[in-house]
Amino acid sequence: MKKALVAAVLSLGLFSSCLGPNKLFNKLHDWNLGATQDRWANEGIFLVLSIVPVYSLSYAIDVVILNSIEFWSGKNPMDGK
Repeated sequence: MKKALVAAVLSLGLFSSCLGPNKLFNKLHDWNLGATQDRWANEGIFLVLSIVPVYSLSYAIDVVILNSIEFWSGKNPMDGK
């Protein structure tokens, strides 16, 4: 019980309501939308990127790393500036 409470309290730092623009995830999503002119091919690409956890990893990297960098430095690494 103590371990669960400690883990819950420590994980509160991950939920600080720092909502960023999620540029990495959005770039991947925008690429997927325009990858082909065929909507079924785009759906297939979406399914592959979802099953092989590319979408999940890009979102996790975005939320945990890139948005934290932007929050603390004021600059988003995905801007390329």
